[in-house]
Amino acid sequence: MQTLTPKQEEVIRNKSQYKVLNWGRRSGKTTVFAYEALGTALSINNAKITYYAQTFGDARDIAWDIFLEVFGGAVIKKNETLLEIIVANTKGGTSKITLRGWESVVTSNKGRGTENDLLLVDEVAFCRGFKEYYNKVLDPTLLTTNGRAVFGSTPNGFNDFYDLANLAQNNEKWFYSHATSYDNPFNNTEWLENKKKEITQDSFEQEYMADFRKMEGLVFKEFSRERHLYDTDVTRFDEYIAGVDFGYTNPAAVPHIKRDGDDNYFVEDEWYATERSEEQIADYVRDCKFNRVYPDPENPSAIALLNSKGVAVMEVMKGKGSIKSGIDRIHFLFKMGKLHIHKRCINLIWELENYRYPNRKDGHNEEEVPIKEDDHLIDALRYALSTNKNDNIVSPEQRARNWFEQKRNLTNNAR
Repeated sequence: MQTLTPKQEEVIRNKSQYKVLNWGRRSGKTTVFAYEALGTALSINNAKITYYAQTFGDARDIAWDIFLEVFGGAVIKKNETLLEIIVANTKGGTSKITLRGWESVVTSNKGRGTENDLLLVDEVAFCRGFKEYYNKVLDPTLLTTNGRAVFGSTPNGFNDFYDLANLAQNNEKWFYSHATSYDNPFNNTEWLENKKKEITQDSFEQEYMADFRKMEGLVFKEFSRERHLYDTDVTRFDEYIAGVDFGYTNPAAVPHIKRDGDDNYFVEDEWYATERSEEQIADYVRDCKFNRVYPDPENPSAIALLNSKGVAVMEVMKGKGSIKSGIDRIHFLFKMGKLHIHKRCINLIWELENYRYPNRKDGHNEEEVPIKEDDHLIDALRYALSTNKNDNIVSPEQRARNWFEQKRNLTNNAR
């Protein structure tokens, strides 16, 4: 058995049905999850427990060995491929613990229709569309068992985990725990003090002190849920278009975009799915009956399939400069209040709030090409919006330049 820190003991001894751990890096969250699982597995006959890491790889590489160490001699069977553990309990029966990746919930609703006595969700702040998927897929699995749930994470900006932490602090039936990296006595304090000098204050406060801060290096800093989200379907529009980012292991992504007569763009819906062949993607796009489609230009075979199915395929600009051009176009539309995202587009919202530039060694952000992750729908969006420019949107700066030019022309003509 491991030696527990005071913070870990405080959480494990608490009997609340729902717990939220807002803990800094290396504070010992995963060990707490393992002990929570052990307590339920031993005390409830035929208990079903599911732990979710951000990815299946994280569950295997980080949590698996910790769970096995905590369970010790209670383990009677384990499957290292499926990450399943069977333990003997005090009732004379067995209990089952399964470790999974959050991506299985997002891409295939894994877990829907099952029962759980305990749900454990790690790194909630990094789980795409957490609130939506948890409420629709996982929360109902606790209904018939009156089960418990424990959520934990290091903060990652003001996203769903921030809302969850606030809920726990303002609901007497929930338990909330805050811990910094200093609260784990096994962490090297001198190392932490040196790290504080090496990175920005916001980064240190968020990563190690578990204080919510705005993410650094965000590409779309102007995106605001209050300003740019809507929840009423658009029924009057001039054009129905889509971008297409192909993928199989990586998700295929198709944002559904409507443009109205005032040159507003509304992302009305999204399609985000893994393990779809080019044929299946082409069939989906054809069946949506878009007026125009803007596909990833680096996939000629998939484009040929779209053409063969009668889809109105438009040519999309290629090359490194096209990424910056597409990002600039989205920046512009957001700033002008001309790009709106429906609240049901949870994957696109996640990408907009997480898409970022890499940090350089000098602590500044490299504002040229963003990190190639959390960008499938954004890629598809920029294919469409950077190419479809049938609008007449003029920025205030351009409007001022036009006025000045017009004034000068009138003066010159009057001479």
